[in-house]
Parts: sequence; C-alpha cells; structure tokens
Amino acid sequence: MLENEVLGRYTTYRIGGPARYFLSPGEVDDVAKALQFAQEKGVPWVVLGLGSNVLVKDGGFPGLVIRMGKGLDRFEMKGATAIVGAGLPTPLLARRTADAGFAGVERFIGIPGTVGGGVYMNAGCHGAEFAEVVTEVTVMDPAGKVKQLTRKQVPFKYRTSGLGQVIVLEAKLSLGEESPAKLKELQSRLLRWRKVGTPFDQPCCGSVFKNPSGQRTAGMLIEEAGLKGFRIGGAHVSILHANYIVNTGNATASDVLKVIDHVRKTVSKKLSVDLELEVKVLGI
Repeated sequence: MLENEVLGRYTTYRIGGPARYFLSPGEVDDVAKALQFAQEKGVPWVVLGLGSNVLVKDGGFPGLVIRMGKGLDRFEMKGATAIVGAGLPTPLLARRTADAGFAGVERFIGIPGTVGGGVYMNAGCHGAEFAEVVTEVTVMDPAGKVKQLTRKQVPFKYRTSGLGQVIVLEAKLSLGEESPAKLKELQSRLLRWRKVGTPFDQPCCGSVFKNPSGQRTAGMLIEEAGLKGFRIGGAHVSILHANYIVNTGNATASDVLKVIDHVRKTVSKKLSVDLELEVKVLGI
C-alpha cells in the first residue's frame, strides 16, 4: 500500500495528482482486503487498469486507487472460449487470440486498456465491442463477495456495461476460428490506420467523447465546428483526429477540462449536438 502516490505516472494522459492510498493487488484476496481497507478508512475507491480513458484531476483522488495488473492477468483458451483476467492488457488479448487462430477480439488491438476496464465500459473500436463476445463476467461487490454473471445478467449498452459498483475480476469470451495469418494481416492494417489517423504516440486518453447517434462521429462534428488544433495551455485538439485531446507535454487536468468545455459549447452552439463524455473524470 502506497500513500500520496502521483497518478500521472499511471495514466496514458500523463496527468493527475496524488492518490491518498494506492495498491496494485496480485490476487483476488488482495482486492477484497483493499475494499475492506477503504471501508475501514471511510474513503472512496476506484479501479484503474492501464490508465486510458481516464482524466485524473490535479488535486488527485482522495481515496484508494486499486490498480489491476500482474497476477490478475490470466489468459487461457478452453476450446474457443478465452478465460481472461481483468489485468490483462487488451492489445495482448487481441494478439494472443489471433496467434492461436481465434477470431472475435482481433480488432481490439487498438484499445489501450485492460480487459477489466474494457468489459466494465464495454470498450470497442473498429466496429467491435466487448458485449459481442462476453459470455460470463466474474465480479466482486463492495463487500468483497465474488459472483459470476451470465451475459444476460449484464445490461450492456454503448460504452457501458451497467454493472454498477463492482470490480471486474475475470471474463469468459466466446470466439470463432480463423487463420492466424488472416487475423494478423487485419491487425497490421488496423495498426497502420491508427498510426496515420490518430495521435497514438502522444499522451492522450483515447476518444474523449462518445459518438452520438447519426451519421457523423464526434470527431467529424468537432472538426466541422472548426476546432482542430484548438489549444488551452498544454492541451490541444489533435489535428490528426479531432476526438483526441492531447497533452503536448505540460498540460494540466484543468487545461484539458477547459478544452472539453469549449468543444462541447461550440459544437452545441454551431451544430446543435450535445456531446457526451467517454473519458471518465476522477478526483478533486
């Protein structure tokens, strides 16, 4: 257990103040103990994976941050079913299943987070999402009780699982068979697209806004509003992809939040569309 650990080093934004308490559990029992600790201290808790899709405020997080990773990153194939731990990086899941000749998550090569976070927020990219392949989710409730939920018990919607206040520990995914060469060729193509079309090599959180219903994506709307390149402090709207707000090196969370606010107001005023956040904002 660490105290006052700076969260900027654990987020893909490279932004964020300190966590009052910070723990990287290596097994399920440690997760239960962490929740018990938070309850005893009377502080809030939050789960962090690889720190993508999250913006931690400059004041940090006033409770316990539980970072899922090593020890909770199981990967096992039983027939065409993948059994994966919450701490497994999603790109690694995509690569391992493709190498083994199983299709269904190969497009997740571009999701820069963990499986636990991916299931919890129903992450997706390139037209695929976790809800399509999940058959069972193992979760822990705030009291430390572990339970298995079937796919029908998880109210998946666009970019949310509806799971509420639980911690995802593991998931079972139903996959199909396909030639490894074909899957890897697709992945190479998708990664090439990401390198050309997104600021993959700059600190960012991934997509900032959810795509609204309709033909135009959030990125298209932001570009249409003339906001590519808009900057406040060290935060600016990427000129490669307008739904990415990047940290040019010295951005604060406050800078990013001001850019978000300006983008939302401008798109609403010019195009009459209210953009909804995909990035989760944490802290004080």
